[in-house]
Amino acid sequence: MAETGKQLPEEVLALIFRHLPLWDRASAARVCRAWAAAATCSAVWHHTNISCDCVREGMLPPYLSACLDHVHNLRLEFEPSKEPSRRAATELLTALAGCSPGLRGLCLECSGEKPLFDAGRDVLDAVHAICQAARELHHLDLRRLPFTLDNELVLQVARSCPELRSLFLNNSTLVSSVGPGSVLKLLEACPRLRALGLHLASLSHTALEALAAPCRAPFALLALRCACPEDARAPPLPNEAWARLRRRHPGLAVELELEPALPAESVTRVLQPAVPVTALRLCLSADTVGPVHFAAQHYATTLRVLEVRAAASAELDTALEFLAARCTDLREVHCFCVVRPSVLHAFRTHCPCLRSYTLKLMREPHPWRPILVA
Repeated sequence: MAETGKQLPEEVLALIFRHLPLWDRASAARVCRAWAAAATCSAVWHHTNISCDCVREGMLPPYLSACLDHVHNLRLEFEPSKEPSRRAATELLTALAGCSPGLRGLCLECSGEKPLFDAGRDVLDAVHAICQAARELHHLDLRRLPFTLDNELVLQVARSCPELRSLFLNNSTLVSSVGPGSVLKLLEACPRLRALGLHLASLSHTALEALAAPCRAPFALLALRCACPEDARAPPLPNEAWARLRRRHPGLAVELELEPALPAESVTRVLQPAVPVTALRLCLSADTVGPVHFAAQHYATTLRVLEVRAAASAELDTALEFLAARCTDLREVHCFCVVRPSVLHAFRTHCPCLRSYTLKLMREPHPWRPILVA
C-alpha cells in the first residue's frame, strides 16, 4: 500500500473499480478504508453486471446492500434451473424494488435449461415489483427470460413507467400471452418509447397507426419474433400501414426473426415490401429461397444483417448470390449450411461494408464461428 498522502484519489480508484467484476470489487472493498469508500461510491455502481452463478453464498448481502441505491442500470445473469442462482437473483431484484430512486435500466440474462413445467412465478413477481417501484425506468430487456410474459406485466409497466424508452418482450417462449390491446395501452402511457420488441401476435394495425401518429416521439426500433402458433394466426399488417409508419419515422429499423412454427403462407403475410427490415433471421421449416429472394428485391436499401438456417441447395446459393448483388450495404451475413464458393465471392465482392460472415465451403464441427473482416 502507498503511504499516507500517496494514495490515489477516490475518483481515480472509482474509475478503476467500476470496470471490475463483482468478485474483485468485494475484494477491493476489504483492502482498506479508502478502497472501501471508493468501491462503494455511486460512480462504481451506475452500470453494474452481476452474475448470480458466480456469487458465493452470502456475498450479495450485506456487501451489495450498501450499494443498491447507486445501481441505475443492471445486467443480471442467472440460471433458472439452479436453485441457489435463481434465489440470489430474485432476492436481489426484490431488494432493488425497495431502493430509491430505483433502476433506470434492467436486462435479465438467463442461461442453462429452463426447468420443465416452470412458469417462473417467483422471477416474474420480482420483475413486477421492480416495474411498480421504478418510476424512472427507461429500459427493460426480457428477451433472455425463458418464461411466458403476459398482459399483466405489460399493463404494470404502462401504469408505473411513463418514462420508458425501450421494452423488449420478444423472448424465446413458444406461447405469446401479450395481447395487442395491452401493447396499445403501453404506447399510450409511454409516449417517449423509442424501441419495442414483441411477438408478432402482440402487434396490431391499430398499434402501427398509434406509432405513426403526428404527436409521437421519434421511434427507432421494432423487433418482431415470429415463433409460436399465435404468431402464425396473427392477422396481416397492411403494407400501407407500414408505409405510413416509415414516412413518419424515416430512421425506423425493423428486425424480423422467423422461426419454424411459421408456415409458408404466414411468411408471405409478414414480409411486406414497405417494412424497413434491417435484420432478417430465417429459420424456417418451409421454403427459405423465396424469403431470401423477397428480401433482395424489397430490402436492398435497408438490410444490414442476414442470418439463414436452412438445408443447403443450389437454389439457396443462387438466391444468396442475388441478394449479395443487391444488398450492398450488408454488415453481417451468417448462413448455417454449406455454400458454394461463388456465394462467398459474391458477398466479398459486392458488400464492401461487410464486417463479419459465416459462409462455410465444407462441413466443420459446430459451433461455427464467424469470420471478422479486417
